[in-house]
Amino acid sequence: MFYYLFRYLEEAFDMPGAGLMSYISVRAALTLITSLFISMIIGRRIIGYLQKQQIGETIRDLGLEGQLSKKGTPTMGGIIIIIAILVPCLLFGRLRNIYLLLMLVTTILFGILGFADDYIKVFRKNKEGLNGRYKIFGQVTVGLIVALTLYFSPEAVIIENTSNIDEQKIENVEEEDLSEMGAKKSTLTTIPFVKQHNLDYGDLVPFVQKHKQTAGWILFVIMTIFVITAVSNGANLTDGLDGLAAGTSAIIGLTLGILAYVSSHIGMANYLNIMFIPGSQELVIFASAFLGATVGFLWYNSFPAQVFMGDTGSLTLGGIIGVFSVIIHKELLLPILCGIFLVESASVIMQVSWFKYTKKKYGEGHRILLMSPIHHHYQKKGIPEAKIVTRFWIVGIALAIITILTLKIR
Repeated sequence: MFYYLFRYLEEAFDMPGAGLMSYISVRAALTLITSLFISMIIGRRIIGYLQKQQIGETIRDLGLEGQLSKKGTPTMGGIIIIIAILVPCLLFGRLRNIYLLLMLVTTILFGILGFADDYIKVFRKNKEGLNGRYKIFGQVTVGLIVALTLYFSPEAVIIENTSNIDEQKIENVEEEDLSEMGAKKSTLTTIPFVKQHNLDYGDLVPFVQKHKQTAGWILFVIMTIFVITAVSNGANLTDGLDGLAAGTSAIIGLTLGILAYVSSHIGMANYLNIMFIPGSQELVIFASAFLGATVGFLWYNSFPAQVFMGDTGSLTLGGIIGVFSVIIHKELLLPILCGIFLVESASVIMQVSWFKYTKKKYGEGHRILLMSPIHHHYQKKGIPEAKIVTRFWIVGIALAIITILTLKIR
């Protein structure tokens, strides 16, 4: 909104300083600050409302230290994160940008999905929440929307070779003929630790020959659905300790913002030998709002938490991360960047699978961990909750650094 307003003021009245809003760095900084303050300011009001409505977390006694003290803590705090993301993006983003629109739609749809899950748990007193089939259906639907939008939208293109392109021509991609610069629809994705740095999904099915491109897009759609579903569920499982999911997501969001920036900057894309994605600079605005919202939420969610994000927040955070990575063609970096989510999910899968296997074979189920997800395993070992969260954040920072380094390590 402000981008178009100040652009009009500059063109119509030559207003001093109006041109600042055209700089992505300025808009990103304003977005970050606005998102941070919105989440902190509305957070207190929303927490007060949730307490008044007695929308509190139901706690089962699992023998964890400090667990029962959390009973009645307001949940569904993910509403704070969603509002703090949407409002700054609407204020400072270029709303004609297909990538920004896609991220806003993703935030709303996953917010609705998570809200439905929390609503059933809190108001209908059903601890199972939304039926798993409906939850998966919602995640798959969002994945299809994202994949098909990227397939059909003429704006969703990449430029693989940027060495001969004038940087000045890229400054306003909405007014340039991208096809003249070599822009094309592509199923390329960045892959770490290899020389050429890119993988085309079509190369995975060489046996289809002339239908290779179509098969590549089919694989891309399947991969998009898988990534979005896996990351959203991973974030959901990680949300078990005060500040764990929010802090980890903030680290991931900052990293994705950096990756989006270098992908949208022709000079950096050329230097790093990664694909150039015209228009993806608006994702930096979204990443700034995401970072501000999650950090602001930590004001109330850090130990001891005054509010829990619930599935409204965790499913939304995971969905956002998954969609963001697909848009910038960096989804194959997620096993590194989202290593915390991966380990949390793997710990649950391994625990359940081993228990079922040993019960079937020996008549008595055995466990690999004291409790899953793995953060509860460390709680069972007597490590204080705040220390577990801090250590997970440190691991998350290390993984984020490694993710960025993979752009040059090949």
